[in-house]
Amino acid sequence: MKRILSILTVMVLTASLSAPAFAGNDDRRGTAGATELLINPWARSSSWGGVNTSCARGIDAFFSNIAGLSFVEKTEFVYTNTMLYGGRNGLSSGASINAFGLALRLGDAGVLGAYVATMGFGDLFVTTVESPEPGSNGTISPTYMNLNVAYSYSFTNSIHGGAVLKVISESTDNVSATGVAIDAGIQYQTGENDELKFGISLKNIGPALAFSGTGMAFTMNNAAGNAMTVEFRSAEMELPTLLNIGISYDFLFEKWNQRLTIAGTFTSNAFLRDNFGLGFEYSLLDRFQARAAYVYQKGMFTPDDRTSNSAGLSAGGSVIFPFGKEGKTSLSLDYAYRSSYTLRGSHSIGATFKF
Repeated sequence: MKRILSILTVMVLTASLSAPAFAGNDDRRGTAGATELLINPWARSSSWGGVNTSCARGIDAFFSNIAGLSFVEKTEFVYTNTMLYGGRNGLSSGASINAFGLALRLGDAGVLGAYVATMGFGDLFVTTVESPEPGSNGTISPTYMNLNVAYSYSFTNSIHGGAVLKVISESTDNVSATGVAIDAGIQYQTGENDELKFGISLKNIGPALAFSGTGMAFTMNNAAGNAMTVEFRSAEMELPTLLNIGISYDFLFEKWNQRLTIAGTFTSNAFLRDNFGLGFEYSLLDRFQARAAYVYQKGMFTPDDRTSNSAGLSAGGSVIFPFGKEGKTSLSLDYAYRSSYTLRGSHSIGATFKF
């Protein structure tokens, strides 16, 4: 395993050096499938826009940089519910994400983690050319699900790496698509108190997806009057591959055990325009945390030139309740808000239990 992670580290570093060639061209933008992989399901990292590539810690690191999973001390469990783009009051009826994550420390340097995220859209009306009126053909309930298994390892006190294997599923009652992908990431920290951190993560590398199922077929009569079944072939969809490069710095203050972390991340998207994000996290007494960030994407202020709904302002915070012997066990209540230019904002509410 140690050798495998070393190879992945070299791969991520090589990808970072070729970032300009990695980014997609204008002809490819918006053509990727499984774009739910670009939505952060966790409240903590969502509250500062996912710009914590270099300083992600715990299960939240699954989305930002899996190398941060190696900082789990013993056992960590996280649940987050996200009301996506306004939830039932937004454009999508009942659009939401539920994510459950568990991480366990194995030995002195390794951490094994897994999480499952399900994305639902509520009941959608079925309409056809012959029956275009909503409600006349019943409803369907599309569901997206991502299953992730990861291993993270601390090579030294300064260098940490990890990898994720994810299974992607998108389905309705009669059409579905299934695929696999991998993520890899590394983090490096230095300074007297490890206050300076760097991070690189490569995400969503895998084969293309294609839909199949009985919903891709219909029955018709040929010229001789015989019934025959005709099946459409779904075009393949490439995964939304991206590369994150981030840096952060911790400003530490002894009074009231305060910390101010400033973080920035550049995201090179293969099928979207590149993002630049800057954010901060303020911690007081290791009990209260506040976060905010802003992610910029070219053309985001011009409606006719806007290509993504994922940029803009995000904010949130956490309240941490320690208990047990020496306060090693804790429960954190987390909240995040993400703004949107064309849809309503998204709200994430979660809990992190460390024991």
